Amino acid sequence: MADAPLPDPHIVRSFDAELSALDRTLEEMGARIDANLTEALAALADHDADRAAAVSAADAAVDALEQRVNEQAVRMLALRQPKADDLRSVVAGLRCATMLERAGDYAAGAARRGIAEHAPPPGRSGASVQRMGRMVGDLMRRSVRAYLTRDTAAAHAVWQADAEVDAVHSSLFRELLTYMMEDPRDIGVCSHLLFVAKNLERIGDQATNIAELACYRVTGETLGHARPKHDLTSFAGLDDRAAPPHET
Repeated sequence: MADAPLPDPHIVRSFDAELSALDRTLEEMGARIDANLTEALAALADHDADRAAAVSAADAAVDALEQRVNEQAVRMLALRQPKADDLRSVVAGLRCATMLERAGDYAAGAARRGIAEHAPPPGRSGASVQRMGRMVGDLMRRSVRAYLTRDTAAAHAVWQADAEVDAVHSSLFRELLTYMMEDPRDIGVCSHLLFVAKNLERIGDQATNIAELACYRVTGETLGHARPKHDLTSFAGLDDRAAPPHET
């Protein structure tokens, strides 16, 4: 499906400019979060405390952009009294900014957790974390692009792809538990990596939320069926009968 056509221009051209400015702020938020996540993964790979601290400091810029979105949206609601498509764009912009801000917090949290333990990650767990980080970064870029271009087909593809992130998270969770059971000396570093993996999984969830929001912005409707989830970490250690079936 091609991108949805842009709404007709308004008689008051300054309103079009304000709506475009709102999207540009969201685009900048997405770009900063992408950069912060990339730096967080690099800090994890190199065990670089200075780099991790820089990611935490850079998150303040994301918070400031969220505040700018709030101010832009409130101004339009008060002065323009938007309706229909315009109202959805303003409300969706507010919600999108909140989701992006949370993703930024999770990226900063992953950076801090990743360098909290001095021991190197056991086996291939470090590579598994990097793989998961690249996956959620790709999902976030795609979801923001789908939101900004009003591409519902691309948004739905992101929504479906979240199940892949959940599957990788579940696999990594079990991998880390295995390392901890095999060698108690790995408990410290693996515990921190579990938190890193959870933060990455939550970034993937926020990307999926933005994809759902992209569809709402265009159609005015939410995706009416349950999101496919394959994260079974809540059931680790239970037998197969206790775990819920995968949704289709």
